[in-house]
Amino acid sequence: MMALFNNTALECSKLITERYSTSFTLGIKTLDRKFHLPIYAIYGFVRYADEIVDTFHDYDKKVLLDRFRHDTYQAIEEGISLNPVLHSFQMVVRQYSIDRPLIDAFLHSMEMDLYNQQYDADGYNEYIYGSAEVVGLMCLRVFCEGDGAEYDRLRESARKLGAAFQKVNFLRDLKSDFADRGRMYFPGVDFSAFGQKAKQQIEADIQHDFDDALKGILKLPSGARMGVYLAYTYYLTLFRKIKRLSATTISNQRIRVPNPQKIALLAQTYLKYRLRVI
Repeated sequence: MMALFNNTALECSKLITERYSTSFTLGIKTLDRKFHLPIYAIYGFVRYADEIVDTFHDYDKKVLLDRFRHDTYQAIEEGISLNPVLHSFQMVVRQYSIDRPLIDAFLHSMEMDLYNQQYDADGYNEYIYGSAEVVGLMCLRVFCEGDGAEYDRLRESARKLGAAFQKVNFLRDLKSDFADRGRMYFPGVDFSAFGQKAKQQIEADIQHDFDDALKGILKLPSGARMGVYLAYTYYLTLFRKIKRLSATTISNQRIRVPNPQKIALLAQTYLKYRLRVI
């Protein structure tokens, strides 16, 4: 019956992913089936931690995050949790030897969101590493299936991909981050005076991350390559859309890629994969 409990917990993480992110769900579905549930488990964990700091305004977020951190480590140590999100995550951590420092860095960045509203360059890089780059590294541990040499070869590209995704999110959510949470992640940027020069400097940095990330994506194991490339293509499409818009526009509305376009990107990515272009 333990198998039933484990599978039910993993299915809960799958449901969370499907409800919160159509783009990541599409990406996961194009991975080799053996990777589906482990990546759902990682997404469910990071999504719930993020919800604590971004959504639960009527509760003591610090108390909730501290409890989540304690329960996470207890689940990993004991190999079980009655919280299905933490139970599925601890299974993946233990099976794929996900490094404890990656989890520490992620939870530290979540805590930074409780206190920081402006970031200097060091804080910005620290936050991006913990909130996004380490998530890419957790997924890479799954994709490499215990091959430490392959993980080491691909880790920098995985970090760059996570950083690119997060920085695009910052641009996409510029208005809501500032208006709803009082946050400005980009160092030295004043939201009230956000202009084209600052926007172009940020975009040049993001483009560099995307370029470095693609080199690693093309070297991923075949079972992971198409799904990760799809996520890359989706975010690159969103990024290019943002680049075409003015600083004023992205300061006043959330930019998105419509679902029909996401489906078209999936078809294009599948065709490229079948033609061995990726």
